[in-house]
Amino acid sequence: MSRNEEGFLLVRAGNRRVGLQLSQVIEVTQLGTVHPVPSVEPALRGVVALQGRMVPVVNLGALLEGSACPERTEALAVVVMLDDRRMCLEIEEAEILVRQSALPVPPGETLRWAIGVARHEEGLVPLIDLSALGSRLMEAAST
Repeated sequence: MSRNEEGFLLVRAGNRRVGLQLSQVIEVTQLGTVHPVPSVEPALRGVVALQGRMVPVVNLGALLEGSACPERTEALAVVVMLDDRRMCLEIEEAEILVRQSALPVPPGETLRWAIGVARHEEGLVPLIDLSALGSRLMEAAST
């Protein structure tokens, strides 16, 4: 799939299923040894060596819920590109690719961080605005 095509990778993060825009996804990978680092962002697990660079690892479920990382580290991560910087999003499972445009968030629904929704056999899945999440994380890192 070319980077210009529309589509989303559906992942399980915490207690929810969310979609990540494919144009920002680099790869799904096994997470190596995570080295803890001090941070004001409770969802930041630490950093991991990835292709010769230290890349931040954020527990996506904790970030979406506004909570601290669970004690147990997940073995799977989605590497995404946010404003020319790589970041690993720790997830429980990468499920399927959805090759469709985002649908608008239904009236009356408040889905934090969502840029839209995608249809899935189990209902509508929020599609996460990774740029907004990345901005929040960069702000936290600078304080």
